[in-house]
Amino acid sequence: MKIFKPLLFLLSVMFLTSCASGYKVIEPRSINYISTNESNGVTLSYKYDLLEKKYAKKEEKKDIKLVAIKITNSSENDLMFGRDIKLTYENGSEVIPMENESVFKNLKQSAASYLFYLLLTPVNLYTTKTTNGVQETTSATPIGLILGPGLAAGNMIAAGSANKKFKEELLEYNLNGTIIKAGETKHGLIGIKSDSFDALKIKTD
Repeated sequence: MKIFKPLLFLLSVMFLTSCASGYKVIEPRSINYISTNESNGVTLSYKYDLLEKKYAKKEEKKDIKLVAIKITNSSENDLMFGRDIKLTYENGSEVIPMENESVFKNLKQSAASYLFYLLLTPVNLYTTKTTNGVQETTSATPIGLILGPGLAAGNMIAAGSANKKFKEELLEYNLNGTIIKAGETKHGLIGIKSDSFDALKIKTD
C-alpha cells in the first residue's frame, strides 16, 4: 500500500507558509524606550520595529513605519499633540503622522486572501498497491472537501481576530489631537510614511 506522499508534502508547505498570523499586542506603556530627546520641557521617547510576522511584512512592503511614542509634558502648559507638539526628522522637516485608520487599512491582513484554500476542495488522496509489478489505485479519499473549506474558514477567522486586536490597540493609543496636560505623560502609536528608521525629534510651539 502506498500513499500519495508528494501531495501531503505540498499541503504541508502551503499550510506552514500561507497561514494567518496572530497579533502580538505592543503595549506602549510597557516598552523600555531608549531613543529620547527634549524641547522646552517636553520629552519624547520612541521605538520602531514593533510588528511581527505578516504585519511586519506589510509594514516593509508599504513603506510604513509604526512607532510607539511616549511624551512627557513637564512644562507649565497643557499642550495638544499635532498642534502644540509636533515631530520632526533630524533635518528639521516635519513628520506627518498618518491617520490611524489609514495605518490599519494598509497593514491589516487580508482575510479574503485565504479563500484560495478553497482551490483544494477537489483534491483527492489516492491509495495504491502494486500487484505483479503493476500499480493500481485502490481508493480515493476526497480530503479536499474537508481541507479546503476548513483551512479557508480557520485562517479567515484567525486573521479577523488578529486584525481586531490590531485595530483596537491603534484606537486606544491614538494621540492625534490629544491634550497632554502639564505634568502628564501620554503613550501612543503613530504611523509614518518612511522606508527607513529615521531619528525623530520633538518640536513645541
